[in-house]
Amino acid sequence: MAAGISASAGSRTICLRHNPFRGPKSASTAPPVLFFSPLTRNFGAILLSRRKPRLAVCFVLKNEKLNSTIQSECEVIQDQIQVEINEEKSLAACWLAEKLARKKSERFTYLVAAVMSSLGITSMAILSVYYRFSWQMEGGEVPFSEMLATFTLSFGAAVGMEYWARWAHRALWHASLWHMHESHHRPREGPFEMNDVFAITNAVPAIALLSYGFFHKGLVPGLCFGAGLGITVFGMAYMFVHDGLVHKRFPVGPIANVPYFRRVAAAHQLHHSDKFDGVPYGLFLGPKELEEVGGLEELEKEVNRRIKISKGLL
Repeated sequence: MAAGISASAGSRTICLRHNPFRGPKSASTAPPVLFFSPLTRNFGAILLSRRKPRLAVCFVLKNEKLNSTIQSECEVIQDQIQVEINEEKSLAACWLAEKLARKKSERFTYLVAAVMSSLGITSMAILSVYYRFSWQMEGGEVPFSEMLATFTLSFGAAVGMEYWARWAHRALWHASLWHMHESHHRPREGPFEMNDVFAITNAVPAIALLSYGFFHKGLVPGLCFGAGLGITVFGMAYMFVHDGLVHKRFPVGPIANVPYFRRVAAAHQLHHSDKFDGVPYGLFLGPKELEEVGGLEELEKEVNRRIKISKGLL
């Protein structure tokens, strides 16, 4: 008789099997059978008749000590995993609190800068307009043509800056000046970004035109003064709508509830999504650009999404 032994985790199995091929030969005196004899009709039946029954006895011995050891090790591992999860949650909460505090500080810093610059520029623009025309009217003659040219060019310069910004945005900022403008398309670290340099570059010609028009009389200085005033007005509006409303660098109050400004903000958000190859590149006429490329449906979706966010539904 031969014995076979097999083992598994947590239990031990012992099997005793009787091997018929190693047992004693049969004492039968039956004559031998010729398998290829013509008298043999059923070869399979002969093989089955020569097989003997097989006996298998199995003993299963449970190892209680091994089971308890494995269970205790599993509990230790689970406790360690839970401790690591709690530590990760604590670190994540600290990181989130630190990030929120940093964002709040950045928004406050930019808000102070925006308010100070806005008040300074607005007050200087008002005073310069007042003193320039009062200075021109000292002789008693009111220069109506010069005043009309100044205010007309102010409006024209403000509108023209939208088209200039659209062209520069496409042809320069997303091309040769991308190394500077790229900071505006990445998560910002700190209250300012490299892209803010473009605001300063636009302020330089505005200051130069205002200065020349303020200190000189005549139609040409009046036109220069109007152009500088229009660039200044556009820059202030751009800062509040683009930096405040769209990118939320500082709170803008009721401006966010103006329907057209909401569409402007949604259109510029689509520019950052690159769904229409960067269109729109302009700001205040962004919805019009999207209409030209068939993006009104996406614009409406973005407007509705921003409305839901403002109401706390998302």
